[in-house]
Amino acid sequence: FKTCPGRVITKLLCSGEKEVDLAVQSAKAAFKIWSQMSGMERCRVLLEAARIIREQREEIATLETINNGKSIFEARVDIDISWQCLEYYAGLAGSLAGEHIQLPGGSFGYTRREPLGVCVGIGAWNYPFQIACWKSAPALACGNAMVFKPSPFTPISVVRLAEIFTEAGVPKGLFNVVQGGAATGQFLCQHPDVAKISFTGSVPTGAKIMEMAAKGIKPVTLELGGKSPLIIFSDCSLENAVNGALMANFLTQGEVCCNGTRVFVERKILDTFTKEVVKRTQKIKIGDPLLEDTRMGALINRPHLDRVQHFIKQAKEQGAQVLCGGDLYVPDDPKLKNGFYMQPCVLGNCTDDMTCVQEEIFGPVMSILPFDTEEEVVERANSTKFGLAGGVFTRDIQKAHRVVAALKAGMCFINNYNVSPVELPFGGYKASGFGRENGRAAIEYYSQLKTVCVEMGDVESAF
Repeated sequence: FKTCPGRVITKLLCSGEKEVDLAVQSAKAAFKIWSQMSGMERCRVLLEAARIIREQREEIATLETINNGKSIFEARVDIDISWQCLEYYAGLAGSLAGEHIQLPGGSFGYTRREPLGVCVGIGAWNYPFQIACWKSAPALACGNAMVFKPSPFTPISVVRLAEIFTEAGVPKGLFNVVQGGAATGQFLCQHPDVAKISFTGSVPTGAKIMEMAAKGIKPVTLELGGKSPLIIFSDCSLENAVNGALMANFLTQGEVCCNGTRVFVERKILDTFTKEVVKRTQKIKIGDPLLEDTRMGALINRPHLDRVQHFIKQAKEQGAQVLCGGDLYVPDDPKLKNGFYMQPCVLGNCTDDMTCVQEEIFGPVMSILPFDTEEEVVERANSTKFGLAGGVFTRDIQKAHRVVAALKAGMCFINNYNVSPVELPFGGYKASGFGRENGRAAIEYYSQLKTVCVEMGDVESAF
């Protein structure tokens, strides 16, 4: 493989109703074997998969860069998070248990934590391999099987994950991959043998999946969009806050659901902060994502690039000021001339009612907004339909905890941003979805409790 900006690197057939059914039936057969294994047996297989990913880190990261367009620097981090996720749930697999409850007269009850069955994972195109691991690791640790559908824009790396699971020793068909778009996803969601659906993507698609799942009474986990606030107080460490703002806006070309794209800056440091952010943004190295010093690669495709550009045009029309970037970028390398590159953009003079502040752009566009008081900024930060993430930069730790407690968001950061330890739950409030990925919380969404009540004496009849 070589970087092929703007060119087709491979073609895959979409899975139709027949292929989806074959995948589900194959997973169903594998589930019978896997669910009967002990937690420790499943642990060893997941650890082996993690070892393979760790050993093949460079190869998989390269594949992911070609798959998505993000820098190899970032792709390596994604792969590290992926094997760490498998290791984490391998560690939990052997400890999954119910509880024993003593009842009167020597009777007792107990609970069993049991797998759901065949789970469906539907991934997004911004973190293809990592999202597949985030969904499959807890699912498999709990004893489930999974059929996974990656985005049709990034179909490649998840197939490698399926091969790795097979190499590690999972039963054949336990982790199946189907390819396709909305129609394939619909076949999966409506399949009678699917027990649960976990989706990462847009709010409109999430709503449709929830509707389809409701007809089959299937539980869902929805990790949807965001328009997260990043609040910079004047008592922050300025350098740290600038680093945080860059991390909150420009990772993976800005194509990150939890990005802190509404950057609220206390007015007394607005000019200083803005000047430094613009200076740092202009230095971001754009170009071939496989080069070591590249920090921003290409956006996912031409329609998405056009959409991001339209947001910037609209922002200017509504009175925002482009402080830097926003234009298409053509690298010097002639092989990259057809790539979907743009210069990272910082918008100033923004107000809360602008489209660029209200809607998720999902590109490298930062909107800076001034504020005066803590009470004011918290109210403005929460005035959105989304609630995925939020961040606070301040040296006043009491204020930091007070503000994050008031934010209506599922994932909050204090003096950092876009840190994703697999030990911590990840998910949103409001239109950003529900359910959680990662941490012990995910176990609750991939298992179910059975209660058993044991009577040690004679049954007392009421009749």
